[in-house]
Amino acid sequence: AVVCRGRVLASLALPLAGLMSALEAPAVAEELEELSVAALSLGARGNPFMSLSFLALPVIGRLKLTDRGLVDVDIFAHVPLWCDV
Repeated sequence: AVVCRGRVLASLALPLAGLMSALEAPAVAEELEELSVAALSLGARGNPFMSLSFLALPVIGRLKLTDRGLVDVDIFAHVPLWCDV
């Protein structure tokens, strides 16, 4: 979903294992386009949903977003999200 100030601007339900929609492909494509337009209207660049889709894919990239936080899979360590200044 794309949310701004508590208001849902666009969403796409993925009820099948959190990965798949029950909608037909054209409807999914339309909702995904609405998501992209909404995200871009808030300042996102490129394709933010494609970028997010790779965060949990274990075979691509080094950093993964898990239920336990951001993880560097090369060294199997949590990556801090905040730094001390």
